[in-house]
Amino acid sequence: MSELRIALVVEGDTDLVIIEAALKAIIERPFILTKLQPEATAPKMGTGWSGVLKWCDASSQRHSASLDTDPTLEQFDLLIIHLDVDVSTEFYANAGPTVHDMAVQKGWGILPCAQPCPPVAHSIAPLTATLDSWLHPSSRGAKTVLCLPAQASGTWLAAASLSADHALLRGAECNVNLESRLSLLPLDQRIRKKVREYRQHANKVTDNWPTIKAVCSQAEAFETAVLAAV
Repeated sequence: MSELRIALVVEGDTDLVIIEAALKAIIERPFILTKLQPEATAPKMGTGWSGVLKWCDASSQRHSASLDTDPTLEQFDLLIIHLDVDVSTEFYANAGPTVHDMAVQKGWGILPCAQPCPPVAHSIAPLTATLDSWLHPSSRGAKTVLCLPAQASGTWLAAASLSADHALLRGAECNVNLESRLSLLPLDQRIRKKVREYRQHANKVTDNWPTIKAVCSQAEAFETAVLAAV
């Protein structure tokens, strides 16, 4: 069985760890994961959600049709674009005046666009529309999947690592502070947002993926989208 070639546009390396662990649970065949953003040879893009935004904007300038037909991406079987849902609470100005001015000039979708939660789905729709506006006139194709953990990828790690009745998991997908609070738990439960610590716990995401899906609707949505694309 040939290896699946997957490209990833992601906010940061801790998110990459979680997404890679999730993919190991979702996809039965072997795969090679290539991080396109953040990318060491293009540091001007930066990291975080604004780095994802700048990658999308660069793609829109390079190719004005479906990402499936972008020559620079044709070697990949799947493209994953990641944004934490807490980006829906951000302002363009938080990424700097240049990004704010670009948003006005290009007519990008509204930020902030967060809606009352629950349900988290009410924020997913406008955030997806905003991300699509960053790509315009390019567009997502059949091989492009969005990964939108609510409110952050650390929520998936928390669901995999903590007991089902843990107080931190109540209303998990609506808690914008859950990821940061994971680093403040007692020592035997604490996971700080560092790549080394996330890697130490990544196997829990793979092994406990059904548990994560039971807590996090966006994990279920990600799995469905990946399986449909591959």
